Amino acid sequence: MAADREPGSLNERLAAVRQRIAAAELRWRRPAGSVHLIAVSKARLAAEIRQAHALGQQAFGESYAQESADKIRDLSDLAVEWHFVGPLQANKTRLVARGFAWVHSVDRLKIARRLSEQRPPDLAALQVCLQVNVSGETSKSGVAPEQLEELAAQVAALPGLTLRGLMAVPAPCLEFERQRLPFAELRRALERLRAAGHDLDTLSMGMSDDLEAAIAEGATMVRIGTAIFGERG
Repeated sequence: MAADREPGSLNERLAAVRQRIAAAELRWRRPAGSVHLIAVSKARLAAEIRQAHALGQQAFGESYAQESADKIRDLSDLAVEWHFVGPLQANKTRLVARGFAWVHSVDRLKIARRLSEQRPPDLAALQVCLQVNVSGETSKSGVAPEQLEELAAQVAALPGLTLRGLMAVPAPCLEFERQRLPFAELRRALERLRAAGHDLDTLSMGMSDDLEAAIAEGATMVRIGTAIFGERG
């Protein structure tokens, strides 16, 4: 179901996304409730997040460190699980280390070290995924697949972080079977890391137009923005 055919209200759109996830879990024999929804709220107002939270959504994804710091402050009265899902610059790591529970987009050791050093000791370890450039796009962030095992070993050794899994943002594609290919590659990469001794349980993959293909290949988290909040103005 394409995002531009979702119904109009936030309540209706959120319910439609949840139904898509449930239907894909059933179709691909995934346990009910095994795929967690991250509502990507970058460039959305705090009021929209508050409304989605009132509808039962607790996990939200942000991509801009300064903007998200303001939202986290404004919504501090809510029990929100904050996920950083965008490219992360070295000069913004402190904001993310202090404000988020998860970072999905770690793609180099320098960023991981800064997050580890800047994570406040009174907070639980920061849950992290390594972003893999499965499509080989020069414009995309992400570690190259052949460098993944080395980076995983380095990140797993850092205090203040818990390495949970992998994330990818494949090149857009409309054909279902072709959508599955990069997700299958990411799943196999996770399996190789597990075989090497890493205790990983997270595949963060799938967005508004390809979440079904991601779930077919084992996604445990899908990151959905447009299908929930609509097109940004």
